[in-house]
Amino acid sequence: MAEEKKTDDHEGSQATSGKNPLLVVLVLVNTLAVCAIGFFQFQNHKKLNSVTTAADVMQQQLAGGEHGAAAAGGEAAAAGEHGAPAAGGAATAAKSDGLMYPIDPFTANLAQGEGPKRYIRISLVLKFTKDTKKDEVDARKPQISDAIISMLNAKKPEELLKREGKEYLKEEIKTAVNNFLVDGHLEDIFYVGFQIN
Repeated sequence: MAEEKKTDDHEGSQATSGKNPLLVVLVLVNTLAVCAIGFFQFQNHKKLNSVTTAADVMQQQLAGGEHGAAAAGGEAAAAGEHGAPAAGGAATAAKSDGLMYPIDPFTANLAQGEGPKRYIRISLVLKFTKDTKKDEVDARKPQISDAIISMLNAKKPEELLKREGKEYLKEEIKTAVNNFLVDGHLEDIFYVGFQIN
């Protein structure tokens, strides 16, 4: 009887210590799912790094002059063939249409609306006509920054969160900046960074 009990205990321990096939399948499926997610994340990361952004084009243009802008246009056009046509078009337009002038990121208080005080952190690239002189824009940079900050101080967060509000702000900035310029004209404004807190 004691031997039978030992045999039953021995068989019971083997049954519980054996691998559950369902558990093995679940672990295998989980491992495959994690590997698949990792693969797709890696592919997405490679794709995002290959797209040329406006900031990349500006850095290349400022660093390399005409030669750097031509190279940036070629890289952007190559990126456009792989699913980012807007970047290639922007690089070509940047080279042929006029002066692209980045404004350093800055922070400004917004007008008091409902709730706590809010502020905006913004980065811009200004696109001027071909006849605009960079020296004049450099000299007017403090006035340009002051005009933009004054406009932002008068805006409520609700106005700027809408697309129409952002477009209207662009038009206001264009009008103000063009009042400062003697030679040339501000054609367009590109938001590189736009964050409201």
